[in-house]
Amino acid sequence: MIKKIVAPLFMPLSLCLELLLVGLFLLWFTRKQKLGKIIVSLGIILLMIFSYGIFSDILLKSLECKYPALNDINKYSDVKWVVVLGGGHISDPKLPANDQLSSSSLARIVEGIRIHKKLKNSKLILSGGRVFDSVPEAYTMAKAAVSLGVDARDLIQEPMSKDTKDQSMHIKKIVEGERFILVTSARHMPRSIALFRKLGSQPIPAPTDHYLKGQNEISLNSFFPGAGGFVKLESTFHEYLGLAWAKIRGQI
Repeated sequence: MIKKIVAPLFMPLSLCLELLLVGLFLLWFTRKQKLGKIIVSLGIILLMIFSYGIFSDILLKSLECKYPALNDINKYSDVKWVVVLGGGHISDPKLPANDQLSSSSLARIVEGIRIHKKLKNSKLILSGGRVFDSVPEAYTMAKAAVSLGVDARDLIQEPMSKDTKDQSMHIKKIVEGERFILVTSARHMPRSIALFRKLGSQPIPAPTDHYLKGQNEISLNSFFPGAGGFVKLESTFHEYLGLAWAKIRGQI
């Protein structure tokens, strides 16, 4: 819980704003004018750099290109578990379940369903607890899956996990050492695979929700500033922070 509250303070936009606030404080309320100008200038420069997609795309490439998309599903016809990791949701009874899921969660559940329907007798394991929401994400994912045509009897919900590390432990108990197909966002896959394998599990990566698409993943749009650059960079920073935290804790 604490890391989910602290982590946003280290995101790119937050860092830029923090620098600007510190610099402005020094300029307005202290005699450290030179230092204040340096810090404000640094905040503005970083704000400009971070808004360019090329910066986030370079960092993303090492994450998203590590594992290819799972297109040849037939070679895994003996696998009976398809695990989908939740990627966020906001409960709202006025909306259908699929609309309560974040774009990442929705992409993951759709990919999970695609694979599940091609594997006879497979079970779809939906993993996601509750952190800032009163309803476990696994419940919302299950409702969305049923609304998209999945038989409720083919679903297994794992509603207790708080983060990816928790998910790796809970899923291990369910699959009991058997191989399983792991569905999550492409940028999240390297950390997920490392956490699962550290516990001796046998995940088969099936990345989805790619930011980088096309023959040339880094496109012309990468060289223009925009809010999209920040969105991708925030997600990329989140993964690198997660990898660093997992390594420090000896989890990978």
